[in-house]
Order: sequence, then structure tokens, then C-alpha cells
Amino acid sequence: MKGHAAADLARLGRLVVPGRQRIGLLWTIGIGTVAAFIGTGIAGGLGVADTKGVDWVEWHIQIALAAFGVAALSKVKVRH
Repeated sequence: MKGHAAADLARLGRLVVPGRQRIGLLWTIGIGTVAAFIGTGIAGGLGVADTKGVDWVEWHIQIALAAFGVAALSKVKVRH
């Protein structure tokens, strides 16, 4: 996955999480990259990573992981 795609993935994850997230762009890109790799692994384990069309299930898994990562990091950063 390319860097700009990971950033887009994390931005979509941020849209899913309600409210304002107080994390920076680099954290967003990092979360998106990690979510992309883990999501691809999960999709591969489920057998939905490589389909003939758009891999919607894989994409939804990645976005959900990115949203979880954004929400978790935002909570940690607010506490400090």
C-alpha cells in the first residue's frame, strides 16, 4: 500500500469516529499504515483479500481498524 493510500485510509477512519480527534498528520498516516497491513492480514485469513473486483470487505476491515486506532490514540493523548 502506498503512503497516500494509508493516509486516505486513516482519514476515512477519522470520519467514522465522532467528535474531534487531537492527533497530528504523522500519527494519522502511521495509524493508517498499520491498519492497512493488519487489515490485509485479517482479510487474507478470511479469504477475501483478493477478489475479482474491488476488495470491499478488506477495505471495511482496514477502515474499522483505522477508526479504532484513531479513537484509541485520541483518548490516550487527551489524558496526557
